[in-house]
Order: sequence, then structure tokens, then C-alpha cells
Amino acid sequence: MRKRILIIEDEVSIAELEKDYLELSGFEVEIQNDGEEGLEKALQEEYDLFILDLMLPGIDGFEICRKIREKKNTPIIMVSAKKEDIDKIRGLGLGADDYITKPFSPSEMVARVKAHLARYDRLIGSGMPVNETVEIRGLKIDKTARRVWVNGEEKNFTTKEFDLLAFLAQNPNHVFTKEELFSKIWDMESIGDIATVTVHIKKIREKIEFNTTKPQYIETIWGVGYRFKV
Repeated sequence: MRKRILIIEDEVSIAELEKDYLELSGFEVEIQNDGEEGLEKALQEEYDLFILDLMLPGIDGFEICRKIREKKNTPIIMVSAKKEDIDKIRGLGLGADDYITKPFSPSEMVARVKAHLARYDRLIGSGMPVNETVEIRGLKIDKTARRVWVNGEEKNFTTKEFDLLAFLAQNPNHVFTKEELFSKIWDMESIGDIATVTVHIKKIREKIEFNTTKPQYIETIWGVGYRFKV
């Protein structure tokens, strides 16, 4: 199966040149000249690699890189006429895998694309863990890194808050009593104070819910317990 590459580049002649060389090497290539549309495509569809211009109208390459990296581990190569080290450092710091400055040799770009795809395939195939994430609407829970984002904004959670949220999110639409949650998360028989569950649910809601009186994620089932709604 041919590898799919998305080029987000507003200079049509450069994008077409990149596309021609990559297609000659057997890749399936799509071009987006608009940053916002390119980002939307990158997040909604499956690609094996992104080639991303830094200077784009509307939304710059740094922001696109950051938003892609929040959702995907797919290799990203940034392309820019800017040769300053600070731009390279910033791009790589936001999660780009490589940074090429214009003008560049198209054959060098193809070689770098092949190298990054091979490296990524080795990474996936070697059994090295890719972060396990749960994504429901605007909520993203990275279980491996123990981090939580709400609509792209990272929120800080205590250990038990995170454990409780992750457990509920992994068991959607299942109603758990407070006793069950206390036993699962606090890892002891439910002889302690189950009110601690109520307190933690309240704190979690304050961090993830737009309106805590009408929660869209963690629902109270009166007289029973709580359910994570999807």
C-alpha cells in the first residue's frame, strides 16, 4: 500500500515540484495551499507524513505543527525560507521531526521523507509503546504521559483525579456506584470515606466541563453513582 503524504504549502510552484518528485518515488501526494484547510485535512484524514511550510497565510506552520502533534505521532517535516536557528529550534521543539530550508534539492527532500518513514515504521514495528490515548469530543486523555487536554488546552490533574477520570472514560456508558469507584481507584476495600469520590468528581468536572450543572462527560445517576457519557 502506497504511503500517503500531505503537503501544506501556499507557494503552488514549490508544492507541485515536491509532489512531482515524491510521486516519482511511488508516494501518494495531496496538496493544500491554505493553512486552515490543510490542518483540518491533517486532523481528519490518515496520512503517513506531513510536509509543512512555515510561512502560511492565516495560520502559521508552528501552530499547525503544534495542533497535529497534540493528536498524532505522524512524522512532520517543516520547510522554510527562514534559516535562523531560533526557528529551527522552535519547530523541532513543537514536535517537528525535521526542518529543511529553502532553496533545497528535491532529491534531498525525498531522501529525508524516506528516512523518516522508515524510522517511523521501525518505531511502530519494534513494539515501542505509542502513547495510549482516549479521545471523546473535546476531551483528550493521554494515559501514557498522564496528561489531559480540553479543547486543546492542557489541564492539571492530581494523581487520583487522573486515575478516576481515565477509569470512567475507559468504561463509557457504564454506571459505577461510589463504592465501586472508591474500591477501584483507592485500591482498598470500601470501608473508607466514599465522600472522597464525590469530592474528586466535583474537582474533575470543574476542570473538564463547560457547565458543571449540566455535565456533558460525567453524569450523576441519582441514587446509584456516576456514568461517563459518550
